[in-house]
Amino acid sequence: MENQQSFADAMTELEEIVRKLEQGDVPLEEAIDLYKKGMELSHFCHEKLQSAEKQLISIVNENGEKKPFDPTNGVD
Repeated sequence: MENQQSFADAMTELEEIVRKLEQGDVPLEEAIDLYKKGMELSHFCHEKLQSAEKQLISIVNENGEKKPFDPTNGVD
């Protein structure tokens, strides 16, 4: 898998693999290869999501200081 692949591209490719496997008319050898590729893409997407989540854990306040992200901050 290409390291520069975007999350959206990986998800599109993963969806295509799932579609092919669900159709059930793929030869066994190809199905195994598709399954392995799908697992790689799934792991890649999971890592991208975890990375995005880590970036959202902290925010920078007005003074340039990082502080924990609180989704209820500012809610009455």
